[in-house]
Amino acid sequence: MTTAFDPIDLAGTRLANRIAMAPMTRSRAGEGGTATELVADYYAQRASAGLIITEGIQPSAVGQGYPWTPGLHSAGQVASWRKVTGAVHARGGRIFAQLMHTGRIGHPVLLPDGLVPVGPSAIAAEGAHFTPEGMKDLVTPRELTGEEVRATIADYATAARNAIEAGFDGVEVHGANGYLIQQFLASNSNRRTDEWGGSTGNRIRFATEVVKAVAAEIGAGRTGLRISPANTLGSIAETDTEATYTALVDAIAPLGLAYLHVMEATGIRELTLDLRKRFPGTLILNPFTDGPTGPDALGLVEDGTADVISYGTLFIANPDLPARLKAGGPFNAADRTTFYGGGAEGYVDYPALTG
Repeated sequence: MTTAFDPIDLAGTRLANRIAMAPMTRSRAGEGGTATELVADYYAQRASAGLIITEGIQPSAVGQGYPWTPGLHSAGQVASWRKVTGAVHARGGRIFAQLMHTGRIGHPVLLPDGLVPVGPSAIAAEGAHFTPEGMKDLVTPRELTGEEVRATIADYATAARNAIEAGFDGVEVHGANGYLIQQFLASNSNRRTDEWGGSTGNRIRFATEVVKAVAAEIGAGRTGLRISPANTLGSIAETDTEATYTALVDAIAPLGLAYLHVMEATGIRELTLDLRKRFPGTLILNPFTDGPTGPDALGLVEDGTADVISYGTLFIANPDLPARLKAGGPFNAADRTTFYGGGAEGYVDYPALTG
């Protein structure tokens, strides 16, 4: 019987176990969106994960949606990530960079040179957003032109090449959580009438073209995709979840990607199992749970539901999580006040996020 503690070959990258560290926004970037020594310490401490997937890294300046998040679109940023990947590799770890363009989720005060958030359509998400100037209402994004859509796809490919130059083992394309790619997938945020909107085939086009461009740039075996079917973050409302995601997975299945990473919402396990059958490569699952993903999720590898399980919250307070899972605990608890900011072992949250 296969267990979560067995190694696995990820399209040519050998993982020591089947426990992945899920991507989690940390907001610790230095000046110019660079990775710092603190970032290197944080990821190196968690190198016993079979695979580390980094926090979201913006592929372009306009792709930034949160304060103090890092990028992979400048020479300085690329250089700064080398100390991170080097520290992880020195401890025997494997690390993929998650490329995250937040699209309409963000605010102009976060962006340089008068830029404003962009999206598939000029439709604002509901709610307010944390910025260095306090909470601000989300704005109506500028609709990308057809030419700009193509340029954005190229930005992902360039950032992927930069990731490999920075020493990453591969790249995860973030197509989940209400950010730009999911904004194209969902009909309530994508009202386009050109080749990028309307029908299911058109709405999945941006996601598939981004994945193809990244795979062409760095190799399919170093490319993964994260999706979150039925996720409502960022005011996403999918009316045809099953049709959308089966079509998307069918479109990428022949590419030979390293993995598909599914972030489950409540009540979609049947769809998860269907997508697993449709996708011929490794399936990483971040399962839906009532609280932080715990030891019980390891059984999803044993019963074949997934090949790898990704853990988020538990990795914050338990850098040596694979060993603790194998021993059955004990587990340190992570709460809201330990999630963002501060040191790699002791965290200080932003006041606006603790209130």
